[in-house]
Amino acid sequence: MQWTSVLAIYLLFWVMSAFLVMPFGIRTHHEVGEEVEVGHADSAPANFQPRKVALRATILSAILTGLFYANYVNDWIEISDLNWVKPPQKILDEQI
Repeated sequence: MQWTSVLAIYLLFWVMSAFLVMPFGIRTHHEVGEEVEVGHADSAPANFQPRKVALRATILSAILTGLFYANYVNDWIEISDLNWVKPPQKILDEQI
């Protein structure tokens, strides 16, 4: 696998991880005990910290990319393992 492919997979995992870890630790103005300003949504975060989200996403995406690459090298899970609807005939013959 080329390093550019690994980088592209890492970036895809990073974006997915950023959206996954973003809600953790966020508190609304009501939860913090502050007054909501006129024109703001009640669900708007009062303590959003983008650096913390970026750090968490970086760590999680590094772990996921490492697992993806290890699976690529060691062939733990293959495409044929994910085909539950109609498995290939060779797999059915091996089970008999």
